[in-house]
Amino acid sequence: MSDEVLSRLSQTLASRRNADPATSYTAKLFSKGPDAILKKIGEESAELIMAGKDGQPDRIVSESADVFYHVMVLLAFFDLSIEDVRRELERREGVSGIEEKNSRATKR
Repeated sequence: MSDEVLSRLSQTLASRRNADPATSYTAKLFSKGPDAILKKIGEESAELIMAGKDGQPDRIVSESADVFYHVMVLLAFFDLSIEDVRRELERREGVSGIEEKNSRATKR
């Protein structure tokens, strides 16, 4: 996946913050608040799980795109972007998953 596509999408989503909910699906989600966005992430995640269970590659890709999109809407709602996620992934790069998970548990 091209970083450029995700960066452009992130910018587009941020630009929809004050758009008319009657003309923009993203603006409609923003206007409904985080609960509506989280509900969509849950719905799309469930659809991705079912596509994976069914072993349907085309649906796995399609549902993954839906999950990415809605997660990015949530990021934009909280004035975050894909760049924030990229930086976190870079921070974790080369760190054992077990080690990284344990470090989070000690922070709580």
